[in-house]
Amino acid sequence: KYEMDLTLHGFIEQQETLLSSLIEVMFEQMASCQHDFAKTGGCHASALCTIDGMLLDCKEDIGRHNAVDKVIGSLLLQHRLHEAKVMLVSGRVSYEIVSKAHKAGIPILCSVSAPSSMAVDYCKQHGITLLAFCRGSRFTIYSNGERIAFS
Repeated sequence: KYEMDLTLHGFIEQQETLLSSLIEVMFEQMASCQHDFAKTGGCHASALCTIDGMLLDCKEDIGRHNAVDKVIGSLLLQHRLHEAKVMLVSGRVSYEIVSKAHKAGIPILCSVSAPSSMAVDYCKQHGITLLAFCRGSRFTIYSNGERIAFS
């Protein structure tokens, strides 16, 4: 029997900040785990990291939503979801992706692609820091940027 610790979070309060220099490093770590993508060019990935940029887990799937479900579920079953403070996704950020991060209590969401307007609004309303177009050392902050410390 597994005890689930997913609860609906209100506004996510997170006092810790993420060093901007870690964003590129985390995406490099995720890319090194994307074995199916390397073979096919057609899989999405999602990774969860600590606030210090340590990769906790990474999962791939043909569907971006499934990759998010897999990585959250993996840490949930390991009773380590509370360690995750940053979620990385390889695809577009929709309202549904953001709501999964919110449900898991993850305060920072980073994507290589674009967010929908509903995703941005949801992040602003619920205290989630949203970064998109994360490519190399560049990214765009869409909401709650006070959690990013520029280094």
